[in-house]
Amino acid sequence: MLYMNKSNHTQRPLTPAVCAGISGLVLAGAINMANAEVVQESLKTDHLNLSIERIADGFEHPWAVAFLPDGRYLVSERSGPLKLVDPESGEASTLEGMPEVSNQGQGGLLDVALHPDFEGVNGEGDNDWIYFTWSKPEGNNSRSALSRVKWQDGKLGEVEHLFEQDRASGPGRHYGSRLAWLPDGTLLMSIGDRGSEPTRAQASDDHAGSTLRLTATGGVPDDNPFVGDDTTLDEIYSMGNRNIQGMTVLSNGEAWASEHGPRTGDELNHIEAGNNYGWPKVSQGNDYATNEPIGEDSLPGMVDPVYVFEGRFAPAGLAEVTSDAFGEWQGNLLAGGLGSEKLLRLRLEEGRVAEEELILQGEVGRIRDVRQGPDDAIYLLTDDPQGGLYRLAPTNQ
Repeated sequence: MLYMNKSNHTQRPLTPAVCAGISGLVLAGAINMANAEVVQESLKTDHLNLSIERIADGFEHPWAVAFLPDGRYLVSERSGPLKLVDPESGEASTLEGMPEVSNQGQGGLLDVALHPDFEGVNGEGDNDWIYFTWSKPEGNNSRSALSRVKWQDGKLGEVEHLFEQDRASGPGRHYGSRLAWLPDGTLLMSIGDRGSEPTRAQASDDHAGSTLRLTATGGVPDDNPFVGDDTTLDEIYSMGNRNIQGMTVLSNGEAWASEHGPRTGDELNHIEAGNNYGWPKVSQGNDYATNEPIGEDSLPGMVDPVYVFEGRFAPAGLAEVTSDAFGEWQGNLLAGGLGSEKLLRLRLEEGRVAEEELILQGEVGRIRDVRQGPDDAIYLLTDDPQGGLYRLAPTNQ
């Protein structure tokens, strides 16, 4: 998820016309902003009444959304296209120049995040970079990869490949692939255990099953936790992570992640430098075939999850509510679920989850991405052959 500092946000307020366009968007081949579909006019929660609008649809298994400063937004589709949606003209187009992805199973074009100092003015900004993760094909195998491309006034420049995991393996499973900017300008990237060999998550000479911390150009920060340790890859920031598909950096600079367990055992973790989160030696979930527990509940030297989601939640998409428009929700996490089709509100208190509230269950479908938009509304992207973008806002706003 994009880390956005408040100074950047306030320097580039949306115009009333753009805000109206964003709140009134719907896709049907071309996009007609005047016909946003109200999914639910008033949804009562513990603290708020919310409206749910579908403002765009027709995306093929969309994975991530990122908002441009001028009000347009980017949507990645797992099959490879990066879509540009213009709320003022009502047009959606495929941006040319993206690489060919390994589109098998869970692979494809995945997360998208703008550089924290992205300006997007006439293609002249030094930091007008769009970062994206993808499954890079290599013969019959694939790797999780990170690249960036310069935004040039509505078009893409040449793609720069910044990083790829050290080892290719069979395609289709557990790419992880969320991005989150830390306040110091370094970038966190999650890589799943790649599915077939869970023990890779405990191998310090393997990027699989870890979070990485990289510079903006894909290099290794000098203060990464394992720099100078010949037994561990320098990019690794944390390890023992099965498959992180939700990640965000809070206003206080803390990194948090929602992570797929096996059969149940989905976790919320506070990601800190050098930690080992246990997978597969430690797990709260069960084997898919036998339903027997995998690993131990806890082990010395490994960090227990902050929270274990109930049942088969299947987490994807995680965002902090930073807008005061949401009142009591400010500072809370919103966690999306795929198979569960849930949106949960989690209130953190002294590093633990003090409260959980079910906000959605089935109203919009499989939730792949959760973001707070520049208009302070919450945006949800659904994983479906005809996926949609939904806007949640307080009705008393």
